[in-house]
Amino acid sequence: MPRPRILVTRRWPHAVEAMLSERFDVTLNPRDVALGAAELGKALRDYDAVLPTVSDKLPAALFEAAPLRTRILGNFGVGFNHIDIAAAKAHGIAVTNTPGVLTDCTADIAMLLLLSVARRGGEGERQARSGNWVGWSPTHLVGTKVTGKMVGIIGFGRIGRAFAQRCHFGFGMDVVFYNRSAIDPHEAARYGAEQLHTVEDVLAISDFVSLHCPGGTENHHLINASRLTAMKPGAFLINTARGDVVDEQALIAALESGTIRGAGLDVYEAEPNVPEKLRGMENVVVLPHLGSATEETRTAMGMKVVDNITAFFDGREPPDRVA
Repeated sequence: MPRPRILVTRRWPHAVEAMLSERFDVTLNPRDVALGAAELGKALRDYDAVLPTVSDKLPAALFEAAPLRTRILGNFGVGFNHIDIAAAKAHGIAVTNTPGVLTDCTADIAMLLLLSVARRGGEGERQARSGNWVGWSPTHLVGTKVTGKMVGIIGFGRIGRAFAQRCHFGFGMDVVFYNRSAIDPHEAARYGAEQLHTVEDVLAISDFVSLHCPGGTENHHLINASRLTAMKPGAFLINTARGDVVDEQALIAALESGTIRGAGLDVYEAEPNVPEKLRGMENVVVLPHLGSATEETRTAMGMKVVDNITAFFDGREPPDRVA
């Protein structure tokens, strides 16, 4: 019996590509260049499984060019708002993701952004590297103390909880959060956190606001002009969730007007495009989507995809099926 034909849309860790090659008839992407819509549409017609990443956009239109050969999309990542899940499901295509394994690394990046923007680390690094630092002085690059401050978390899933743990037990911060569903107060207390009723309740009292909610239609521009205005004066925004959760133009306006003091960003609405104004602001720390970028985590993510598609083609339920 022929092995299922699999397309891996980007370069993955070597160990994962080797494992896929052992089990399936695999086509790799040695150039590691994101595929365009025409190439992805052709892939859905030519392969039994397509293994996409956040760089691969799979809107409803791509699923209309029947007949489709693809039976499963093994997504490399937790977020899957780049895939039209309803369209995939309507065409009988399963979708899986990779939860759990990137929790700690993403929480670490959120903490890195919080510390960097609070203590003006990006500005200092640029000064030292460019040779523009003229020496120590009592007023040079004075930032904001982190210990004892209030951090507000939007979305209290795995990553939100890991971030809360770091903030409270690592830096002595008070933690409040908003989550769409109720969290048992005893569970929240394990992370030194208290649930509030609305997003606005969190924004009003938080010195730092960190986003850990899913992207997609339900949270598109969750942080908009109105909510940026509702933030505590002098507060900072941290986003390691998805770029479309924040209205970037509203964020730029809030930063320019001083409505908020700064921002730390790892994700953007139209990656890899980072708005020029954000790139030019000294009070903004920008990273190139590094949330899960450790060797251990990226390998673990890939192995989750292997487990999911192996189960599927063996006739078993994939452990991380989302559609």
